[in-house]
Amino acid sequence: METRTAIVFGATGLVGRALVEELCKSDRYDTVKIFVRRDAGFSGMAKVKGFIIDYSNLKDYSALITGDDLFICLGTTIRKAGSVRRMEEIDRDLPLEIASLASGNSVEKLAVVSSAGANPGSSNYYLRIKGEMERGIMKSEFRTIMVARPSILLGERTEKRRGEDIGRRVMKIASIFLIGKLAKYRPIEGSDVARAMMKAIGENSGTQILESDVLQKICRN
Repeated sequence: METRTAIVFGATGLVGRALVEELCKSDRYDTVKIFVRRDAGFSGMAKVKGFIIDYSNLKDYSALITGDDLFICLGTTIRKAGSVRRMEEIDRDLPLEIASLASGNSVEKLAVVSSAGANPGSSNYYLRIKGEMERGIMKSEFRTIMVARPSILLGERTEKRRGEDIGRRVMKIASIFLIGKLAKYRPIEGSDVARAMMKAIGENSGTQILESDVLQKICRN
């Protein structure tokens, strides 16, 4: 089987860290490139090639963004970003710039983490930003584009997000009532999102948007 090179942005987050671990365990990949702002603690993994970069000058590193499958797992909170404008830069503009550079380097496949409810016309700034990001990604020239729309993410983060912790507890209780069309809002483990992304990008071509409940089904099959 021909081995591939994976490219990961957002390797220090909940989904990104789980994704790097899954990629390293897979026989499909012999190299996993990660692009981070600081040491991500993956130095002991033989497949990992880490690049510490300045995200504000991404074009300076464009020659390094080469490989087969691109995974973008970037995201922040209003508390950490400090403003909606800064969230737009991180959650919308940065993924689009990464996708553009990778496409220019003939990377074939792209998988990106968005959010349940993403909609460019939403009055909620977070869902609007994610929707605008998706809209831009769909215009990218990749053979495969996979957009993951997880609901509330479960799992241990390296950084604590109090609001999300409360939301997770509430959603865990309420999830038994989320059936039918509401199933896509059930909380999901970050590791399940990672496994589903890797599996979906390897088995499918074309463009697909995968809601949270579909991601859960994919990782279990």
